Amino acid sequence: MAVKVLHRRELTFWEKLYVPQIVGGLKVTSAHLFRNLFLHAAHRVGRLKHLRASVTSQYPEEPRLLATRFRSRHRLTVREDGTPRCVGCMLCETVCPAKCITIVAGEHPDPNVEKYPVRFDIDLGVCVYCGYCVEVCPEDAIRMDTGILDVAAYSRDAMKLDIHELMDPALRKPVSNCSLKFPHQCRVASGQLKDHRSGTQKVLH
Repeated sequence: MAVKVLHRRELTFWEKLYVPQIVGGLKVTSAHLFRNLFLHAAHRVGRLKHLRASVTSQYPEEPRLLATRFRSRHRLTVREDGTPRCVGCMLCETVCPAKCITIVAGEHPDPNVEKYPVRFDIDLGVCVYCGYCVEVCPEDAIRMDTGILDVAAYSRDAMKLDIHELMDPALRKPVSNCSLKFPHQCRVASGQLKDHRSGTQKVLH
């Protein structure tokens, strides 16, 4: 295998003093300083309100614009009948380097659909947001385009998303009832959904 040797250019005496770099840095910093001072003073007297006086985004009052490729919280896409597009192929669970995806597949009552997710859980406390699950999915069943950034929680259990929260990203724990029409299991194998607020369990029909 050929090895290419790169020779760096020798720095001049002026470059070794680092004076141009220091002056350049001060120029950028001073430009921001005097521009913001001028605009803040103008805003005080009601002028130039359409120009921002700083580049700081006042989050969360001013949500930051996200790039189209930004990986935010996960969601499951659904078909026209409201069922998830996931066919329980386990590719996302297999490829996940953090092992944060848990899927339990079941036979779908529709003979045209091979399988469906009885359970689909993602532990955001372990997820590294690599996006492998999105890339490997053959059905475009999982995406990371919700734009939801507030994934913090007070417990590890609250960081675990189940199929209800994945199909409807607007939901927040605790999920007190289940409106999913397709056969599935809600958090426990017996088909009961636990209500954390009351400590009771509701039997799903």
